[in-house]
Amino acid sequence: MPKMICKCGTLLRNGDIPCKIQYNFISDEEYDKFQDTIDAEELFMEMKIFFRCSQCGRLWFFWNRFDERPTEYIEVKE
Repeated sequence: MPKMICKCGTLLRNGDIPCKIQYNFISDEEYDKFQDTIDAEELFMEMKIFFRCSQCGRLWFFWNRFDERPTEYIEVKE
């Protein structure tokens, strides 16, 4: 997925390596599967991905990598 448009209209590009808008994460439970020596590629493939829009701060989570559409999260300010 080379790019997508945020709801605020900002073009989110993930073609750069390293990518400034991409964050990778893994749950504590999933991380526990990796003991002793960690294979970086194997760990990366287990990670979930999200993008953060630099303009509006929306987070776009790809819970199943790029196999499904992302879930949008926005900060609620009270």
